[in-house]
Amino acid sequence: MAAPVNNSHGGVNGVIAEAHKLIIDTDPGIDDSMAIMMAFQTPEVDVLGLTSVFGNAATEDATRNALLLCEIAGREDVPVAEGSHEPLKGGRPRVADFVHGKDGLGNLFLPDPKTKKIEKSASEFLVDKVSEFPGEVTVLALGPLTNVALAVKRDSSFASKVKRIVVLGGSFFALGNVNPAAEANIYGDPEAADVVFTSGANIVVVGINITTQVTLTDADLLKLKESKGKHASLLSDMCKFYRDWHVKSDGLHGIFLHDPVSFVAVVRPELFTYKKGVVRVETQGICVGHTLMDQGLKKWNTSNPWTDYSPVSVAWTVDIEGVLNYVREVLMKP
Repeated sequence: MAAPVNNSHGGVNGVIAEAHKLIIDTDPGIDDSMAIMMAFQTPEVDVLGLTSVFGNAATEDATRNALLLCEIAGREDVPVAEGSHEPLKGGRPRVADFVHGKDGLGNLFLPDPKTKKIEKSASEFLVDKVSEFPGEVTVLALGPLTNVALAVKRDSSFASKVKRIVVLGGSFFALGNVNPAAEANIYGDPEAADVVFTSGANIVVVGINITTQVTLTDADLLKLKESKGKHASLLSDMCKFYRDWHVKSDGLHGIFLHDPVSFVAVVRPELFTYKKGVVRVETQGICVGHTLMDQGLKKWNTSNPWTDYSPVSVAWTVDIEGVLNYVREVLMKP
């Protein structure tokens, strides 16, 4: 079992609690960078490693950025394993450089990291760590689910041994952000998402119907910039590009906190409510990437594509101020 640590955020009156063993599967990405730095700043989280995937940046750039973030945080001890360069079905991956900049980090073009990725692939690393600590490892999946699906396929016991998979993805009963039907992470590899959601693992899904409720305004970003937060200045600089895209795309003078909100779901799950149901993902037609949950409102007379799969937990409501306060507290911590 993990050694007890001082849980200054998740506990009551600073009680001692068990560390969260966490692997972050990520495509950094500006809001990914915020979530990663939050994880490094949270004492009750033991980051076992980062695994990279395409999405906000191409996979090789995501790997570079993950290594760079570890160095900036003084966590060169955290291994970075490179993941798939393409979706399960192959083909050119969708890369959202128009949201995150050509370098994935708001066009800051920071110096290359000195550290190197490990030899293991992302799916190998996921399988090995979950096997090393069965029932203890949470995977926070912040990009397309290709690496996690490959881990499920590589090891038939992976789904039963992982403690929890917390997924940023989907747009449950709300509009998507790639098109009206689909959210970007699921759209990036719908086949992989369907594999993961039907794997039988303990899965928590945080969709953009939740994350778009939680925003940092221009005033918040200024406070972050002026704070004494350990990485506040760097993250504020990254957010300039991200914020300008939000103005053009959504008319929002600020940013959505997709990835940080999903990290909060790991350490402060009580700030959310959930509904359970089987989730399937459309893999063809104009609704590719659409996530649809059977809410259990009807007893079906015949079997259908949702029948006989294990339900997952879908975030349904969020304590907006509670999440915002937590994010501000961690990001502004010296």
